[in-house]
Amino acid sequence: MPGDSTPEPSSRGWNFADIWEAVAAAVPERAAQVQGDRRVSWGEMDTRANGIAATLLAAGAGEQDKVAQYLYNCPEFMESQFAIFKAGLVPVNTNYRYTTDELLYLWDNADAVAVIFHGTFTPVIEEIRDRLPRIRTWIWVDDHSGPKPDWAVAYEDAAASHPERAIGPWGRSGEHIYMLYTGGTTGMPKGVMWEQGELTKLHRATDPEFPEEPDLEYVGRKAEESADVVGVPCCPLMHGTGAFTSHTIMHLGGTLVTLEGRHFEATELLDTIERERVQRIAIVGDAFAKPILAALEAEPNRWDLSSLVAMISSGVMWSAETKAGLLAHHPGMILVDAFSSSEALGMGQSVSSAAGTAGTARFELGERAVVIDDEGHLIEPGSGKTGRVAVRGILPTGYYKDPEKTARTFIEIDGERFSTPGDYARVEADGSLTLLGRGSVCINTAGEKVYPEEVEEALKRHPSVHDAVVVGVPDDRFGQAVTGVVELREGHDLHADELISTVKEHLASYKAPKRVVSIPSIGRAANGKVDYKRLTAYACDALGIHP
Repeated sequence: MPGDSTPEPSSRGWNFADIWEAVAAAVPERAAQVQGDRRVSWGEMDTRANGIAATLLAAGAGEQDKVAQYLYNCPEFMESQFAIFKAGLVPVNTNYRYTTDELLYLWDNADAVAVIFHGTFTPVIEEIRDRLPRIRTWIWVDDHSGPKPDWAVAYEDAAASHPERAIGPWGRSGEHIYMLYTGGTTGMPKGVMWEQGELTKLHRATDPEFPEEPDLEYVGRKAEESADVVGVPCCPLMHGTGAFTSHTIMHLGGTLVTLEGRHFEATELLDTIERERVQRIAIVGDAFAKPILAALEAEPNRWDLSSLVAMISSGVMWSAETKAGLLAHHPGMILVDAFSSSEALGMGQSVSSAAGTAGTARFELGERAVVIDDEGHLIEPGSGKTGRVAVRGILPTGYYKDPEKTARTFIEIDGERFSTPGDYARVEADGSLTLLGRGSVCINTAGEKVYPEEVEEALKRHPSVHDAVVVGVPDDRFGQAVTGVVELREGHDLHADELISTVKEHLASYKAPKRVVSIPSIGRAANGKVDYKRLTAYACDALGIHP
């Protein structure tokens, strides 16, 4: 199980663990992770990750077995992911808002054999643990919420158990998977499988000298030569925006700073930027940007933001007005609005600075991206036609255990493979994109994807509801707000709070409607389908919202 003390590249392409070990060997004293008063050096993180990797291997984990991370943002998140990569295993991101039914589905679908979890989730796990016989190892991260359960291993004990390099008997490979579960537009989470070698090309894309074949001496030398890159993922690490941003910082040998609060507070972020001299932050559109702007407007002279070079967003709308407001407070930074998805990175981006602010939902088409019509033909700029954005080149291998969805999303055009996650756009005459949204009825609320059908089924469990449809209505902060449109049974009145509580009993709270309106009849067609566009307009009118 232990390997040599000197980093050696994998024989089959770039591997995350190899890269991070090379960084740790080159700059062992540099801070790898910071959270409040906690500071973990690269050398310490490397040693501690060895212990977690060895614990997983000793428990019988096999090559590419899945390990769920059921954690809030914390140093243990990326440290344990380092360990998972060291051992040749696969991390499974777990949304900490999920209910027991959703957790059961996720961990069963992923074939998870181990779970690393914050102590606060112990009561939830105890409800379902006997229904997850495949999971052999539970590693408990102490967050002062209660004692360690006797069925779990203490994270700190595991981290201290094996300081020497840990590696599985199968070695490491650039073909080993990083898997990101996303709600997507199918209703149930799906695991998007990325080969680590492919993702490495994206994470190091800004380095024109980065070698095609693994060269760990190069990685170490670049880490030594470069100034420390300090970044804050404001969004959860269990989501793609937080994860991909963090991986890039780690690949550069930088310092990853996570906020202490488990709910985003703009003042904590701004305090952290000033204290840690943060250079870049990652957010999810207006859901984060508007509270930041409000804090700056309330106390415009409180924070020194001179270190901040870039604010990067992905996942939800970031309005031009909010961008302009932020730049007024710190004109020296750039604002990068990335148009990507878990299945297709690099579809487009817009960059705003003091020299000019990009419009809302307007992007420059990525160099690997095209827009195609339903027949797979390229759409010409300025034609006025709408099509799906597709990306080629660096792509995932597909969805875990879902060949049908893989075939629908990853298509061939003239012998070349493309990813088409379902985002529709129009190519303007100047080549820029106007994003129109998903072709499905998926609701994107503050970066969380909510599929209406499962919420509708939860609403229908209430005895007063005859039929229900769930739509997304425009929301100033969250992009879209989940809204229920219900057809009540005869003799019943609308009690919105009761209906919302019913949904929360069965689904994560973020999936529950913010508001509920009633309608005399849902008006389903003979085939049972509904007109979501009409019902969205009805909900907006009933709520006094003007899109």
